[in-house]
Amino acid sequence: MKKKEIVPIATIHTPFTSKFGIPRQSGLAPTEGKIVFEKEYRVPEAVRGLEEYSHLWLIWEFTEAKSEGWSPTVRPPRLGGNRRVGVFATRSPFRPNSLGLSCVRLLRVATEEPEGPVLYVAGADILNGTPIYDIKPYLPFADAVPEAVGGFADGVKGQRLAVEVPEPLRQALGKALPAVTELLAQDPRPRYQDDPDREYRFEYGGWRIGFRVADGTAAVTRAEHTTERKEQKI
Repeated sequence: MKKKEIVPIATIHTPFTSKFGIPRQSGLAPTEGKIVFEKEYRVPEAVRGLEEYSHLWLIWEFTEAKSEGWSPTVRPPRLGGNRRVGVFATRSPFRPNSLGLSCVRLLRVATEEPEGPVLYVAGADILNGTPIYDIKPYLPFADAVPEAVGGFADGVKGQRLAVEVPEPLRQALGKALPAVTELLAQDPRPRYQDDPDREYRFEYGGWRIGFRVADGTAAVTRAEHTTERKEQKI
């Protein structure tokens, strides 16, 4: 029997247009996105009953992390970029098959839209335009393990930055402010980068955000709307 090739079934659209600034894990920031099925899989019957679940597993592709060959060890940024650990002991994008796994909250199933059914989700840690290879319901009785141990990730999960956003920029960001604040609180920088004079930038939802970090605080310095090319600076 000929082995079937794995092909994308959908594409996810998110506010993340560049890799820097994307949460390191799903569910950590109040970001929303939508999943649009490829025409072959755009069938309402395929999602029948999905609205009964609160969360979904997404299997997707690291499209911007492909490379020839693979390495058995990687250097996680959260460990300072110097310590090597086994690739299968991490969630690094540099993997033999470049596959990612995310748990997202299902907001609604929209069957009435022209491209329907469309799935609206929250908490995705995925670049805009990423292909989705499979969607599975999250089962609390089987998938949640309260006593699980998180390896080296347990040592960094509680590390957060205070966030300062000047009032003019708070007003300018509007609805994007809560998500931008949470993304900064999680400190998107690799741990080996700690230059208080450096201005870092990331893109989210049509905004290019500039910030500096000093003494445990991320201070927003600018917010540029990438579509209108209008910039506000502090």
